Amino acid sequence: MFARRRLLLAGAAAGLLPQRQAAAQAADYPNRPLKIIVASPVGGLTDNYARMLAEHFTARFGQPALVDNRPGAGGIVGIEALVKSPPDGYTILFGSTGMFFQARVMYRKLPYDLDKDIAPIAVFPTGPLALAATEASGIRDYKGMIERARTTRTTMGNYVAGSYQQILAETWNREHGCKFELINYKGEVPMWVDMASGQIDVAIGSYQAFAKVRDKGLRPIGVTGRGRSPRMPEVPTMIEQGFSGPVSRLEAAITLVAHSAVPVPLLDFLGKVAVETNDTARSRTMRESMGVPDAVAGRTEALRMWREDGPVWIREVKALNLPVT
Repeated sequence: MFARRRLLLAGAAAGLLPQRQAAAQAADYPNRPLKIIVASPVGGLTDNYARMLAEHFTARFGQPALVDNRPGAGGIVGIEALVKSPPDGYTILFGSTGMFFQARVMYRKLPYDLDKDIAPIAVFPTGPLALAATEASGIRDYKGMIERARTTRTTMGNYVAGSYQQILAETWNREHGCKFELINYKGEVPMWVDMASGQIDVAIGSYQAFAKVRDKGLRPIGVTGRGRSPRMPEVPTMIEQGFSGPVSRLEAAITLVAHSAVPVPLLDFLGKVAVETNDTARSRTMRESMGVPDAVAGRTEALRMWREDGPVWIREVKALNLPVT
């Protein structure tokens, strides 16, 4: 009897060992540099968020935080690098909604399992995205864009397979008989640069990236989401201009993630560190200049988005029957 009790106690202690190790690891964190992978090029909203977090991390803990931009293949290059890194909480990644949800539909095979290998940490808002057209296209508003695209091939920038941009273009093609043709880029910055030189007709992206080229022959004709952009209050939302349906209510976000094998206490801790950036001067200035009214949300919201919003994105992409890569 006593031998059995000792065996049970030993088993219970062994079961608690990983938890204690995880707690000890979290208590000692961080004691070396942090790597922040960005699955998009330098200069966009995602990159800016990563550098804001890096600055706060270094100021808070006295440890360097290095931003490593790894764009390409719709986020696959960056996410694969994350999954191959040690699951110790010292490598994290910023990516867009499309890289984590729509990619499950758009690619036949990924070099990782998005359900098993990735854990969400925090959600960084994009704010209302700008829908813009070139002055040369003659498009003046959302309805004008739809009318033009019904009769004329209209090129539209895209930078992630199954992205919000692609969902919109395919939805308009299907529901309105439009002729939108997607032109793919490695990130939104090169997309906007090409648009400023007249290479594409319309694009959708962050206000921050759009604002850099707005005066180069581009016109904002709408914004995504339910509310107007605080940086362009004169520009009506697409919903105000008649856009409706399930897709109209979807809002993209930028998510901070880690390897799923990172201990939960560390994931929770990193989520709290991300939320702390809301109170920094850089964050307030950046959100104001970029027209992002919402604040960074922590791990609870990230898990909710993974659980509730993810299936909606996946369902909408499947319904479009898009070609699979």
